[in-house]
Amino acid sequence: MASSLAWSLPAAWPLISMTETDSRPLTRLDDAALVEECLAGTAGAFDLLVERYRRPVYQICYRFVGNHEDASDLSQEVFLRAYRGLKNFRGQAALSTWMYRIGVNVCLNRVSAKKPLDNTTNEPVEAYDVEDVRSDSPAERLLREERSARVRAAIAQLPDKQRATLILRTYHEMSHQEIADVLGSSVGAVKANFFHALANLKKILDASHT
Repeated sequence: MASSLAWSLPAAWPLISMTETDSRPLTRLDDAALVEECLAGTAGAFDLLVERYRRPVYQICYRFVGNHEDASDLSQEVFLRAYRGLKNFRGQAALSTWMYRIGVNVCLNRVSAKKPLDNTTNEPVEAYDVEDVRSDSPAERLLREERSARVRAAIAQLPDKQRATLILRTYHEMSHQEIADVLGSSVGAVKANFFHALANLKKILDASHT
């Protein structure tokens, strides 16, 4: 795990103390059972939940804000909200869906607040992606980073629902139904948002070349 992803949960949280002995049986639990352990106050349970979802939560935050520092800050906020709201999790949706929903809401709230964000940064996300780009030449890597920065800047100009739909569909490869569950909308609305997002993205990128 890259060092910029490392962060600590607030010291006041009661579920942080985790020893290797404590955590070993917890690692075998599925999400539903792990949530029960969190609610029961089992030491290390929430730490393990964070570890399971740290990477996908971080990646969705990065796709919204385009730089690692803000994405790390937003990831912490996502897990803070998850911790505080876990008692209200009813298990009607998968825990992953619930976590993504919190992540999208946190990111959209940040964007709507119009706080300064650098969406044109050339800071590559490849260091946190699965794709291995170590074999790229310096010229190929530079072109890749420039294209990524231009696309991120264009995505940042999309309306909120289109932006969220495009990110979840394209970068997280979610189905239309999964996205509908995350956004609390219908499959038809998701399909429409994705169609319009692609069309608008093309217009923005085309305009940037003129």
